[in-house]
Amino acid sequence: MPDIRELIDQVVAFRDERDWKQFHKPKDMAISLMLEAAEVGEHFQWKNDQETEEHIREHREDIGDELADVLYWVLLMSHDFDIDIVDAFSRKLEKSAVKYPVEKSKGNHMKYTEL
Repeated sequence: MPDIRELIDQVVAFRDERDWKQFHKPKDMAISLMLEAAEVGEHFQWKNDQETEEHIREHREDIGDELADVLYWVLLMSHDFDIDIVDAFSRKLEKSAVKYPVEKSKGNHMKYTEL
């Protein structure tokens, strides 16, 4: 399984082979990320729990494709913005652990400001 840096290299090579960097302004990449995330959400819109479970079973590959599209933009943006996404993820998880301490948040869906 490739590590995240190998995935970033693959994404950048894919983009650069097609000379698409010229179109990848930060605003447009952010919009593309949001649109791909919305396509993930479309798989679940208006479905109850049972329908959702069935849909996941029947459309696992399609959902995976949409998640991969989201990851594509995350990896490309992190590269182009010179953000170490592994480090950023670790730091964000640490910040979230402070906001959501286990003793207050375990089994609780409330936002950290309401705990």
